[in-house]
Amino acid sequence: MRVLIISDIHANLAAFQAVLADADGDWDTIWFLGDLVGYGPDPNECTALLREHDHLSLSGNHDWAVLDRLDLASFNDDARNAISWTQEVLTEDNRDYLAGLSSKVVRDGFTLVHASPRHPVWEYILEPSTAAANFDYFDSPYCLVGHTHVPVIYVQDNSHRALPFAPDYSGKLDLNHRARLIINPGSVGQPRDYDSRAAYAMLDMEQMIWKHRRVAYPIDVTKTKMERLQLPKRLISRLDYGW
Repeated sequence: MRVLIISDIHANLAAFQAVLADADGDWDTIWFLGDLVGYGPDPNECTALLREHDHLSLSGNHDWAVLDRLDLASFNDDARNAISWTQEVLTEDNRDYLAGLSSKVVRDGFTLVHASPRHPVWEYILEPSTAAANFDYFDSPYCLVGHTHVPVIYVQDNSHRALPFAPDYSGKLDLNHRARLIINPGSVGQPRDYDSRAAYAMLDMEQMIWKHRRVAYPIDVTKTKMERLQLPKRLISRLDYGW
């Protein structure tokens, strides 16, 4: 089975469409790691597009916020404004879809969460010490996370430290006989590693091969929509720079 791994679409339809086009149908199912909405201008369109495909989907912190499961005071002003707008425009059917998503799933040797196995919806794994602590909170060989919008691989060594590695976009990662891993595919809709291209990954479950991938998308299309809707300017400008 071939799996398209995506996270943090954040209502950016142009980026999501670019990822699907770049993957070119070379997958059997989608594993989506959460934050389908928030920030971007197309929450209903992105939800509808994901639901067209065979997929497994998790709930992220922005998805919870739209459902009033998180206090909006815990978000910065720009994120809070975008969440409030999303609450106004999201259809009841799509709201029900988000409400039915799980925060943690274990599938075929992979633990899937949005943020971390310790705190599936909110904790950021941004440094090796946090990654090292989280290896105690899942039993599978591999854990897939999103939330930070930064692609990275953490390897647990014999001393139970977490060693970070940047993705190799020209190669592939053989998961066979590897130490335990925490892997982040990066963000489709709002990358934050100073690369504006949408980030995603492909997983070949038969050969156990993982590939990080990037694809450019028409950022101006998303920016124009956001400007027309008067979404926060900072959320618009950051798309050009990938931060």
